[in-house]
Amino acid sequence: MQFRGYEDLRSRLVSRELTCEQVTEAYLQRIDAHRDDNIFTAVFHDAAMQRARELDAKLQRGEALGKLFGMPMAIKDNISMEGAPLTCASKILAGYESVYDATAITRLAAEDAIFVGRTNMDEFAMGSSNENSAIGPVPNPFDKTRVPGGSSGGSAAAVAADLAMVALGSDTGGSVRQPAGFCNIVGLKPTYGRISRYGLVAFASSFDQIGILALNADDAALVLEVIAGKDERDATSSRHAVDDYQAVMGDVSLNGLRIGVPTAFFPKDLNPDVAGVVKASLKKLEDAGAELVEIELPDSDFAIAAYYILVTAEASSNLARFDGARYGYRSPSSEDLSSMYVNSR
Repeated sequence: MQFRGYEDLRSRLVSRELTCEQVTEAYLQRIDAHRDDNIFTAVFHDAAMQRARELDAKLQRGEALGKLFGMPMAIKDNISMEGAPLTCASKILAGYESVYDATAITRLAAEDAIFVGRTNMDEFAMGSSNENSAIGPVPNPFDKTRVPGGSSGGSAAAVAADLAMVALGSDTGGSVRQPAGFCNIVGLKPTYGRISRYGLVAFASSFDQIGILALNADDAALVLEVIAGKDERDATSSRHAVDDYQAVMGDVSLNGLRIGVPTAFFPKDLNPDVAGVVKASLKKLEDAGAELVEIELPDSDFAIAAYYILVTAEASSNLARFDGARYGYRSPSSEDLSSMYVNSR
């Protein structure tokens, strides 16, 4: 059971060619078949099937259907879901369950999405290969000798392996976009503040953003419409109205659009295969009417250094709370406060 995207799935559900229960069961069976790949940290068999039956009944009653009716979704294991395990792929949060839903989860559920499970990640979102996980590494679905990227490697692998139609991830310095590239899917890191961070476990607060991984841009645009928007529980969320992102999908003319192409992104030692793919994509933009303009970014050499100064400082502050006193695991070998901190970590 495969689909070209959510539009295909929805039409087959609404026409009653398929039921939400049948679709959800098929996805869960595929997840179980990939259990050894560590793509998921938790699978919601019972909850997902119950939700699917509820949505089938909703359709039978003739009620209005949500924008994401019946969409099987996976959620990165650093986004709060009430009553579900929240580990951030770390042993220190073993046994901890979320006590509330992230705003993104609340909005997805309100539009009739079905959550099939939580996806693996680099521990506390610090990594780019999904090898830094207490649960174990995640292989690339196309070649198990290679990595899927990270830190949202589980989310990317889940979509690429057809274990979820769409997945949520988080992106601090490439953690949605890079694994999407490694797994040949769409990865979207929205502008900072476009999606509420309420319920996202913080790595570096001034960089973190919930992102979307999908098989195609149309599905990513649809999910963005649902979860974007101001949230009073996140002071950094944007007050700008949510655009109709789907309206700009399809055959769009780029006439008059100037796109800057940084020359620094094409060093002499760039892998020729990578360079070829990027240049082919630039050619598509040019063919669609865009004007490509080579530009210089004179300060780009300082970007990585600045990034590491800022994110490590923010991470030190944000992760200080995981000390064995308030969340997750606490070492039984603790004679005083200091030893509790050290031994728990």
